[in-house]
Amino acid sequence: MVQVRSAFVEALLGEVRKSIVGQKYLLDRLLIGILAGGHVLVEGVPGLAKTLAVRSFAAAIRATFQRIQFTPDLLPADLIGTLIFNPRDGSFTPRKGPIFAQVVLADEINRAPAKVQSALLEAMQERQVTIGETTHALPEPFLVMATQNPIEQEGTYPLPEAQIDRFMLKLKVDYPSREEEFEILERVAIQKPASLSPVVEASDILESRRAVSMVYVDERIKEYAVNLVLATRRPKEFGLDIGPLIEFGASPRATIFLITASRAHAFIRGRGYVTPEDVKAIGPDVLRHRVILSYEAEAEEVTAEEIVRRVFDAVPVP
Repeated sequence: MVQVRSAFVEALLGEVRKSIVGQKYLLDRLLIGILAGGHVLVEGVPGLAKTLAVRSFAAAIRATFQRIQFTPDLLPADLIGTLIFNPRDGSFTPRKGPIFAQVVLADEINRAPAKVQSALLEAMQERQVTIGETTHALPEPFLVMATQNPIEQEGTYPLPEAQIDRFMLKLKVDYPSREEEFEILERVAIQKPASLSPVVEASDILESRRAVSMVYVDERIKEYAVNLVLATRRPKEFGLDIGPLIEFGASPRATIFLITASRAHAFIRGRGYVTPEDVKAIGPDVLRHRVILSYEAEAEEVTAEEIVRRVFDAVPVP
C-alpha cells in the first residue's frame, strides 16, 4: 500500500533532476522535508545549487511559491505584510506579504538581521502570522526552505537558536564530483536550461503526509530515538565523556522530528515501517543544529558533527 502511495516519488525526483546534477543527498532530504511537513535549512558555500534545488522542487509541485531574498535592510513587514491606511473611511486594510505562499524560499537567510529572522518564528511554528491585531492562517501545505552561507563569511548574522530549532533538518552541501562537474558544464554552458513542469498537486502532498504519519514505528525504535536525544543531554549515562563539550543538548523537538523524518525516509523507500537504519540515516540532519557546543569545544575545534557521530556510536542499536 505504501509503495502505491509513494509511486510519485520517482516522478517528482526525475523532474527535479532535469535541472540538478548529482546532489542525491540534498534532493533526498528536501523531499523528506516536504513529506514530513518540516522546514529545511540548507547550508553551503555559494554556487552549489542550493537555491536552484529548492526552486526546482517548488516548480515540480503545483503549489504557490515565493522567493524572498534576505538582505541586511529587509524589514519584518517586507516578510509578513503590513496594514494600509484607507483615508476615505479611516480604516486599515491588511496587505499580505510573500510569506503567504505554500512553498517559501528564504534565500540566504543569514544575510538579514535577527529582527527579520525572528519574524519567521510564528509562521514556521504556528502556521500563522499576526498583522496588526488580526491573526491570519497560512496556506496548507506550508513549508519554508532556507539557504544559508557559512556563518564565518563576511556580512552574515548567526541565526537565533530558537529559530534554528524550528527547522526539522539542517543539510550541509558539499562540492560535486569530477564527473558531475563535467555534466554541469555540459548542461549550463552548452544546453538551454531545462523548464520544469508540475508533476504533483499540493493535495497529493497533504495526502502523502497522512500516509507518512501511518508508517509503523516499533516501541524499540522510539526508545532508540529518545536515547539518542538523551545522550546529548546526559552523555555520562551512555558512557560518553563529552559533557564539557556540550553547552545545551537537543530539545524535545529533536525526538519528535527524528521519528517523523524517519517515517518519511522509510516512506520514500516504499516501506511501511521504520528501521534503525532510517533513524541513523536521518539522525545527523536532525541533531547537528540542536547540539549547542561549549567554549571548550570551540577551543578544541570540536564540531557538532563529531559530537553527533560519537552519540550514534555510543547508543545501542535495537
